[in-house]
Amino acid sequence: MSHNSSEHLTIDHVSSPIGTLLVVVDSEDRLRALGWEDLGDRMARWLDHCYGKDHIKLVQQRACERIRDPLEAYFAGDIAAIDRIHVHVPGTPFQQEVWGALRKIPVGRTETYHGLASKIGRPKAVRAVGVANGANPIGIVVPCHRVIGADGSLTGYGGGLERKRWLLAHEGVEIESVLPMER
Repeated sequence: MSHNSSEHLTIDHVSSPIGTLLVVVDSEDRLRALGWEDLGDRMARWLDHCYGKDHIKLVQQRACERIRDPLEAYFAGDIAAIDRIHVHVPGTPFQQEVWGALRKIPVGRTETYHGLASKIGRPKAVRAVGVANGANPIGIVVPCHRVIGADGSLTGYGGGLERKRWLLAHEGVEIESVLPMER
């Protein structure tokens, strides 16, 4: 999936109540990747996979207001602010379809993997939807944290279940109604 020419991307650190975010933006002010600083190796592997180690130039720079302001507004309580962020992420057509459906899950609501698979017209592709959900490189903005298990359990989240629990509560989901994942 790598490109022939070099991609020039910037990376910034944005504070949040649940950890520092790494924010990767392109020259057109589109969000390319977003992840937790303490899990930065995961993002580095994804960037290398998508763009190739020799085809990416990542420069430390403050993210533009078009990205930073909505993120900060989201954490300050304006949950819908993240909907204003433009994203551009390489992925398969199926991943793009799943990630598009994730952005349509309303704030304060959750969806099951089966429900998400049904919404994209592939009700038997539950596992594939789960894999695409897990490969999402733009957590929060492409709200993979809103997907839960069929039994209502908080299933895996790349940023950790405590962050998933916090994000859902922040968005108004009654966590008591979502069962904790069995350990």
